[in-house]
Amino acid sequence: MQASNATTMKELVQEKWKKRPLIISGPCSAETEEQVIETAVRLHKTGKVDVMRAGIWKPRTRPGSFEGIGTKGLPWLQQAKKVTGIPVAVEVATAKQVEDALHFDVDVLWIGARTTVNPFSVQEVADALRGVDVPVLIKNPINPDLELWLGAVERVAKAGIKQIGLIHRGFSSYGNTEYRNAPMWHLAIEMKRRNPELMMINDPSHICGRRDILLDVAQKAIDLDFDGLIIESHIDPDNAWSDAKQQITPERLAEMLDSIVWRKEDTVSEEFHANLEKLRQQINHLDDELMQILGQRMKVAEKIGQYKKDNNITILQTNRWNAILERAAAKGEKLGLSKEFITKYFDAVHMESINHQNKIMNA
Repeated sequence: MQASNATTMKELVQEKWKKRPLIISGPCSAETEEQVIETAVRLHKTGKVDVMRAGIWKPRTRPGSFEGIGTKGLPWLQQAKKVTGIPVAVEVATAKQVEDALHFDVDVLWIGARTTVNPFSVQEVADALRGVDVPVLIKNPINPDLELWLGAVERVAKAGIKQIGLIHRGFSSYGNTEYRNAPMWHLAIEMKRRNPELMMINDPSHICGRRDILLDVAQKAIDLDFDGLIIESHIDPDNAWSDAKQQITPERLAEMLDSIVWRKEDTVSEEFHANLEKLRQQINHLDDELMQILGQRMKVAEKIGQYKKDNNITILQTNRWNAILERAAAKGEKLGLSKEFITKYFDAVHMESINHQNKIMNA
């Protein structure tokens, strides 16, 4: 709906910011004025998009790649907003980019993953935002480091920005093949746990890197109570100037959003809450038992450590550890536990056991 005289664009942005789920979409890169405006019109026709995104400046891994149309694309976004009434968002990485974006009335800014990883760059952007009333979204850093993500939030908050949101776009990981950027959901969940007051949006486009698994990732994000999605759309995805494989048409975006099962965080049903509480109490009791068993296991590990010390034997016994893992994986599979989980769990138990034995060895 186009903003009326009674509803200013700033009021509309405030309204959209509170909406759940918040849907942001648009091309990876603004390419031409015609492309930007046609994309905006087609997104508007879906009736499902709250904010239009477009890359104006594109940080690329290697020189020679298309690095964005630059400042001349900002008036195109102004025109797209005028035509459709949809607020617009762009990524900024320098003080000059912040200045230019605000000069052309960009409604929402976001800090990209390549910027979040560098505190100096984040501070430059934060300093440029002082005294400005604009929503800012912060993507997770490329590498899986929550402290960098938290640091970026703190720097922007100290600049006086009140409306801050988070974007989970996945993390780089060596050898990752299924995703362009591994989701590492546990890190996003931990970030959400530490900052429950901040909106958390999922970016399936950058996690997937290809359009055929976008829906699966988007659904998982909604199942995990994310507050919205940012998905790249293009009027001609296969011929996009950047990230063609992960973009979809506005019409396909609408179909995908219709396919998602939109779950809610809570219900007023007393029966549901009563049954859920019973199951949660079972979980609590089982967790208590697990802790007791783990404590007992460490006591045995300490006795083993003492025995090794008395006989001048090393702590790490590789053959024994491999046998434990093989046995656990086989048993876990029969119990419906994934090999990945079993490996991570026993790695943690093993390291704790080594720490206990190390204290005995060096006492």
